[in-house]
Amino acid sequence: MQSLLGVSAAIDKMLAFFGKVGAWAGFLLIFAVCIDVVTRYFGVPKPFGWNSTQLQESEYWLHTFLFALMIGYAYTRQAHVRIDLVRENFPIKVKYLVEMVGITIFLFTYSLLGAWYTYKYALSSFLEHEMSKSTIGLSNIWIVKSALVLMFILMGFAAISQFIKALAGFRGVLPKEMIAETLGSEG
Repeated sequence: MQSLLGVSAAIDKMLAFFGKVGAWAGFLLIFAVCIDVVTRYFGVPKPFGWNSTQLQESEYWLHTFLFALMIGYAYTRQAHVRIDLVRENFPIKVKYLVEMVGITIFLFTYSLLGAWYTYKYALSSFLEHEMSKSTIGLSNIWIVKSALVLMFILMGFAAISQFIKALAGFRGVLPKEMIAETLGSEG
């Protein structure tokens, strides 16, 4: 079980890396929105020879990268919405069991299906050399659509990591300091 917890730790480290990249996308998004506001309302020229359409499209690209890269990390850090109306009253072993069943039936399945369908979506965009609907917009739309594939892959890795931790908890070998990051509370 310790080797599986090592795999989980390696996955968490990888997700943390992507989370940091996603955080930079968030920083760049704030910067892009500020540039958009300043150039639009104060008449300042747009940087890099961009036009308003390109600047606004870059904002939704950065939004996409922010969420796509951070979602797996957020799940492993219990930063997602969790509605525990019934589970809170269960014994800790049952909580781990509920977590494993939920991950297996819902999250992992959702990740696989999402990756499959967004892969076809991104591949189609790549093969068709899809560009912005605006003639002055950004090109290579397949890049932003590929971020969706990556998002589902990262969610799948997060599901594997959390499943390993929940299994270790169910078996009674999960270190005490990892309970909160597995169940979202101190058990």
